[in-house]
Amino acid sequence: MTTDAVNPGPGREIESLDELSAQQAEAVLALLADAAESDGTQAVSEQGRLQLRGGKREGVRHFLLTVGGELTGYAQLEDVDPVEAPAAELVVHPSRRGCGHGRALGSALLAASGKRLRVWAHGGRSAARHLAQVLGLTLFRELRQLRRSLEPLDIAEPVFPPGVTVRTFVPGQDDAAWLAVNAAAFAHHPEQGSLTQRDLDDRKSEPWFDPQGFFLAERDGELIGFHWTKVHAAEQLGEVYVIGIRPDAQGGGLGRALTAAGLRHLAAQGLPTAMLYVDADNTPAVTVYERLGFTTHEVDLMYRTES
Repeated sequence: MTTDAVNPGPGREIESLDELSAQQAEAVLALLADAAESDGTQAVSEQGRLQLRGGKREGVRHFLLTVGGELTGYAQLEDVDPVEAPAAELVVHPSRRGCGHGRALGSALLAASGKRLRVWAHGGRSAARHLAQVLGLTLFRELRQLRRSLEPLDIAEPVFPPGVTVRTFVPGQDDAAWLAVNAAAFAHHPEQGSLTQRDLDDRKSEPWFDPQGFFLAERDGELIGFHWTKVHAAEQLGEVYVIGIRPDAQGGGLGRALTAAGLRHLAAQGLPTAMLYVDADNTPAVTVYERLGFTTHEVDLMYRTES
């Protein structure tokens, strides 16, 4: 384990680690839960939360900000993209904001990344926009969360292209084929396209994982597309978690049919609302989802240093 401690201000210390102990991970998760309850949204993505546990992750560093030994802030830096700048997320406990802790974490991230940095601001709140300006970051990406009611569900039974059959995911049996199609479908999207077996295993071990909501489309025995749904039980939300179509199978209506199949599945679970995430500049996808009745619920913004 590598650890570096810096003192970014009076009574404040930031420790940088390449892995967290079980106790440290639990403390960070508790901080994130307090922030989510206050803010109404998670400050750290699902991928980031999964990376808190399970030991060292290549390219991932954790920053623990303490004041008087009490965990007050957290940041995560992920440097796995061979082209883009390292990506980060950060949070300060709601009761300790307005004291410069966010700026201290941001400065530590800038130093650790060599001033090549991308930072997510989930929910796009004004305080995050202000911090981005203070750190000299500019708006780079907008990720929209869209929602629609599933009551009543006005989506017809999907019609799949000729020769396409649909079944559900079989853990262990379908892992390698799914990872290959996911990588091909999202070659332009490093966050999704770079998922590994370890990343898939992390998700399969989560309480929400349900292979019956993970639909695979095949042609001539080969996987060509998928729709992985997710249920947020506490919020009574169904999610269009990820839809991917192999590049040579795109354009034939498969994506729309898989979307409809997943939404009908979520509605059958008695869930009142469906959600999904889509990049604002992905006009074709936004158009498809809006035609399916989705509207913008909130936005996540990514800021970066000037190239």
